[in-house]
Amino acid sequence: MQNLAPVINLGRRDRTLRLAFVAAVISLTAVFAAVGSTIPLFNIYRAQEGFTNADISLTVVAYSAATLSTLLFLGRLSNHLGRRPVAIASLGLLAVACLLLLSVHDIGMLITGRLLMGFGAGLASSSLTAYIVDTSPTRPTWLASVASSQTVMFGLAVGAVTSGALVQFGPWPRQLVYLVVIGLLLLSAALVAVSPETVTLRPGGWHSLRPSVRVPVRVRHLLPVAAGLFLATWATGAFYQAFVPALVADQLHTSNSLVLGLVFAAYMGSSAVGAPLGGRFSSAAGQRIGMTAFLAGWIGLITAITTGVLPLFIAATIVAGAAQGIAISTATRGLLFGSTLPDRAPIFAVIYLLSYSGATIPSLISARLSSIFTVPELARGYAGFAVLATLLTAVAARNPHTGTDQEQR
Repeated sequence: MQNLAPVINLGRRDRTLRLAFVAAVISLTAVFAAVGSTIPLFNIYRAQEGFTNADISLTVVAYSAATLSTLLFLGRLSNHLGRRPVAIASLGLLAVACLLLLSVHDIGMLITGRLLMGFGAGLASSSLTAYIVDTSPTRPTWLASVASSQTVMFGLAVGAVTSGALVQFGPWPRQLVYLVVIGLLLLSAALVAVSPETVTLRPGGWHSLRPSVRVPVRVRHLLPVAAGLFLATWATGAFYQAFVPALVADQLHTSNSLVLGLVFAAYMGSSAVGAPLGGRFSSAAGQRIGMTAFLAGWIGLITAITTGVLPLFIAATIVAGAAQGIAISTATRGLLFGSTLPDRAPIFAVIYLLSYSGATIPSLISARLSSIFTVPELARGYAGFAVLATLLTAVAARNPHTGTDQEQR
């Protein structure tokens, strides 16, 4: 019996960590399903409340700015307070945001709700993604980076499709999806509450609030290419949130909320499907392949917008989304190379700081320019950003160092 006890305890620990992994994935999905649930409603707000494209773009800016500030100041907090309390707080903030969005009649209420969503998503982006990596099985080796980077995209897709279906076919089109999401968030909080903690609580929580942006020295050489990649791909995601509702209605000639949800999900959902393909390549090769295909997708998008062909737009969206998944997951895998438990929350804070900068800054510029340029013209500007990021990746992508030597390029 003495010989069997360590094996039994290890087996129980593995099962407990697997349950925690599932809880963390479900919770992160719920967080970003809440974020994605507002997107099919944007056209309803435009039609019924008179919101403009600039107004909708500003809600994306508000959400992204709140997420950025939360990551900057609170990105390391879960290292001190624990993953679970910070994750539960993030889920609570999202639930409060959804309660506010049950009654949107002016742009201020929509912006306030999106701000609260941003604060909650910021806490979740560092704590829940780190919790996923902490509890992830060791096989397959790509699972931690794919689950931590692509659960966000999967959640956005789930939220958009569910919202689109409920808005189009369900009762209370402006409220029902938020009630469903609140239920999912509460369930997720309960799952996290009964899961094990992976962090040993330690002092320094107040000190961790001081802004700090860092990654381990061993992967710092990967940051410039990763930055360009995260900025360009998340800028495209913000474009889909802010302008694709109007684009689908005005340029592609459909006002169906489910179609809008499916178009957005085609980008985010295919990202989650494409990400495991990145496990077949080295970090550098995956980034090059992903960004090249991402640019090809953008070429298809511009062609579809110019010709007004919806099937081509959806096909190009799927290509760009899958390519984004490959690029983001392999870049994340490179930055996580050799990471220890205390490294993970700061690394994810940097990843999402870059990502949400890509969502915020172009959206803010686009909001200012939307009264001067048409949506198709703004789309070409986003495509130009993709060209620059692809060129940088093709020239400068590298693998993490292993020991004292660098992997083959």
